[in-house]
Amino acid sequence: MVEISTSILSMKEADISKTIMNLEIAKTDYFHIDVMDGKFVTKNTYAKMLNYSSYIKRISNLPLDVHLMVEDVQSAVDDFLSLEPNIITFHFESFNSEDKEKNKKDILDMIKYIKDNNCKVGLAIKPNTNLEDIYEFLPYIHMCLIMTVEPGEGGQELITNTLKKIEDLKNYISKNNIDIDIEADGGINLATVSDVKKAGANILVSGTAILVAKDYKVIIDELKG
Repeated sequence: MVEISTSILSMKEADISKTIMNLEIAKTDYFHIDVMDGKFVTKNTYAKMLNYSSYIKRISNLPLDVHLMVEDVQSAVDDFLSLEPNIITFHFESFNSEDKEKNKKDILDMIKYIKDNNCKVGLAIKPNTNLEDIYEFLPYIHMCLIMTVEPGEGGQELITNTLKKIEDLKNYISKNNIDIDIEADGGINLATVSDVKKAGANILVSGTAILVAKDYKVIIDELKG
């Protein structure tokens, strides 16, 4: 069975206590924390997600699944490590100097830094990034996040050609005996979830589809299948 990481991006702040409690009762597996800096993507959720994460840690024992969509990865990692998340995922595209060897070193250093601070680490790629660009990092991480929409906004429709990327990743890690999770993020709802699971993702990020539902447990159960 797949796991569900519920994005709280579209959660109403006034309802935070009730929403978190109901999601926990509904047995979501993670709270997905979408951290945006207004630079890597246009939207800025940084302060809000720090506050939400801190609040969740006080009232819930469910793990935090932190997704950094930021330019300054080091600062964001330091800020969110203090909240003891289960995993921190950063974007391959955040390291974009013209020196590819420097990018490689910086990414490997960041992976090591997160792991050395007793936290799992994930690496994310945008829909247009070639999967082959991150193959060399897969043996060192716990999870690869495939963006199935462009990062930055909730409620987008899933980009169908990203399903092939998930499938290719699944085949690659199976062939090379790499034991990592595959997380898919964006446009996952009851209409698309079957295709995403069939492609090979085992952690599904869903926000809008869950939070607009009358009964969180019903839709989470259906997404898990």
